Amino acid sequence: MAPPSLTATRTATISVLVENEAGVLARVIGLFSGRGYNIDSLTVAPVDEAGLRSRINIVTSGTEMVIEQIKAQLDRLVPVHRVADLSQQGPHLAREMALLKVVGEGEARSEALRLADAFRARVVDATTSSFIFEMTGNSDKIDAFAALMRPLGLAEVSRTGVAALARGTTVI
Repeated sequence: MAPPSLTATRTATISVLVENEAGVLARVIGLFSGRGYNIDSLTVAPVDEAGLRSRINIVTSGTEMVIEQIKAQLDRLVPVHRVADLSQQGPHLAREMALLKVVGEGEARSEALRLADAFRARVVDATTSSFIFEMTGNSDKIDAFAALMRPLGLAEVSRTGVAALARGTTVI
């Protein structure tokens, strides 16, 4: 039987600094799909004022060996500059934004507003029969809010994916 550290799965937030050029994201996605790795969240955007480099944030899960393989394979892709597993490097911040549409009337609307206030979700659109809430936070907070909204008429959810940075002076 293998030691638990080799068989236990963990979630990893991997940040990849790449050249901002056509086809880079396709190569990263190809690496994951070709090896059967799952992507739980993916964000990508330019990060310098000239638009020459982009940061790709990937949330994935697997055994320690799988995570190490993913990082090594990402590091070998061209034009990758740096790969960092923020979840292993030390303290980091990971946030995402979500829009949640709740359709309901009467007491359900009042309860939805009360819960939104408790979770610090903002009403960004309202009709007589629906609300759209905007919420920013860690993924667990958004999951918890969505779970509470389901019985109140949660109709749609759109999430941005995780944006993450290492805390302190660490730079990838």
